[in-house]
Amino acid sequence: MTDTTRQDAAAVTASGIDPAFRDSDLPLTDRVENLLGQMTLDEKAGLFFHTMITIGEGGELAEADAAFGLPATREFIDDKLMTHFNVLGAAPDAATMARWHNRLQERASATRLGIPVTLSTDPRHSFTDNPGAALLAGAFSEWPEMLGLAAIGDDALVEEFARIARVEYTAVGLRVALHPQIDLATEPRWARQLATFGEDAALTSRLVPAYIRGFQGAELGPDSVATMTKHFPGGGPQKDGEDPHFAYGREQIYPGGQFEHHLKPFEAAFAAGTSQIMPYYGMPVGTDYDEVGFGFNRSVITGLLRERYGFDGIVCTDWGLLTDASIMGQPFPARAWGVEHLSPRERMLMALNAGVDQFGGEACPELLIDLVRSGDVSEDRLDTSARRLLREKFRLGLFDAPFVDVQHADAVVGSPEFREAGERAQRAAITVLTNKGAALPARRGLRLYVEGIDREIAAEYGNIVSAPEDAELAVLRLQAPYEQRETMFENFFHAGSLEFDSTVLDHVAAVAASVPTVVDVFLDRPAILEPIVESTDAVVANFGANPRALLDVLVGDATARGRLPFDVPRSMDAVRASRPDVPFDTEDPLFRFGHGLTL
Repeated sequence: MTDTTRQDAAAVTASGIDPAFRDSDLPLTDRVENLLGQMTLDEKAGLFFHTMITIGEGGELAEADAAFGLPATREFIDDKLMTHFNVLGAAPDAATMARWHNRLQERASATRLGIPVTLSTDPRHSFTDNPGAALLAGAFSEWPEMLGLAAIGDDALVEEFARIARVEYTAVGLRVALHPQIDLATEPRWARQLATFGEDAALTSRLVPAYIRGFQGAELGPDSVATMTKHFPGGGPQKDGEDPHFAYGREQIYPGGQFEHHLKPFEAAFAAGTSQIMPYYGMPVGTDYDEVGFGFNRSVITGLLRERYGFDGIVCTDWGLLTDASIMGQPFPARAWGVEHLSPRERMLMALNAGVDQFGGEACPELLIDLVRSGDVSEDRLDTSARRLLREKFRLGLFDAPFVDVQHADAVVGSPEFREAGERAQRAAITVLTNKGAALPARRGLRLYVEGIDREIAAEYGNIVSAPEDAELAVLRLQAPYEQRETMFENFFHAGSLEFDSTVLDHVAAVAASVPTVVDVFLDRPAILEPIVESTDAVVANFGANPRALLDVLVGDATARGRLPFDVPRSMDAVRASRPDVPFDTEDPLFRFGHGLTL
């Protein structure tokens, strides 16, 4: 033991606690069992809850947050005895985030057993600003979305990204990645496919191991970020492409009988040693499995995941399966699909019986304590999951080195080397779909009309004009279309029709009628592109690229290597007629998976 460890041991011995779990020379199993044997029921219950937490002003611990319905951080740690948190939002810089993390660990170290906190995060390295699925990069290096990495299709690049993300995460104390998301995007309308590797099971299964290796290393250890791979057993086959964050999207359907096909990427993740698994919200309809949400589904979690695949890592539910909440002032019911009639206590019991270890987005240990004290759940059942949760904290080295070096965080997070690597990937992921009459690459210095691009940035590439008719080339940036829904939170999930509004199409056609025109579309989902292809000179797709990355490709300073990670359908009729569980099922697609031109 180090001198510091001996001092800690002396302190806990004086309080009647056996400090053996702090001895890093002991076998892992002994450390886990020593600590588990000293934990009270309340302390064990605190392990089971993994909810959101915010960073306070100036890196202080946060007070209560009314906007997201969160109590003060001290209540989570001191009163609820929780030690797993998902960081919501970002600090202005890496040093502030690192200091906040250390203050959080100091607070945890002052509890009776001093169990360190494990911090998790949704993706932080891309351009998506959906707080329910990903976060702005902020101080971190900026990369294309997962679909962009799939468009490049390079295992080595995926592993490089994951390694760099791991270095940046660990520098500020983030130790669990709530990703990769390896669902197959077989329903073109589905709102969550931007964070996947696309439609093809073979491509996804090839890239997943590289992703997990980059984050976890050869095995889970003190330098690792544990991966919570999601959404088991595959969240792509959503009825009408609607998302099960919402009641109207709760059903997953398999008219093509392809349930097993969606398991293939997870088999690759298991072989790569992913540490955690997250089941999806959806409920399977018309299969051999129970028709309840996957987080409550014993036939899926115990029967399929634990028994068939032998997975003994942590299973954490998706966020908010038990209790109702309010998000941005709107009511947000629990995603208890198929068991809506049950109380939160009954839902918790069902999920535990299904085989989950942890409840994402929940903070109600009092319900779990009541289940044990009433005899509905045995303490042995709690110990089974508690062992897994404690084992991972030990493997990540949190008991031995819970704090981070603030100066190191400031130096490595978003370093020039990492940022340049991310920008190279942004350029490489751009996918050229059409190029009539060799409109691309364009020459630098021409008269340029732009929409959706900062004019000052565009001026680095050409002479900016204010009207299309005065230009030699127009570059228009568009977002793939989606339907507006009733609440703000729903509109973070781009769902519904893939057709552009007629006013957008008319405007693009009018610009293209007066000047050669290039249209760049951010394809967070496929889009019905045929009208734009017909009216313009070139169409490119991006999956997260800053304006310079795009313009570098358009003027030939960088090479676009992207190939489509999904089919682009020709019409909405073809989409509606396709089977959501079957890959490449839209009739006569405009562009097929793997399409992309080299300039």
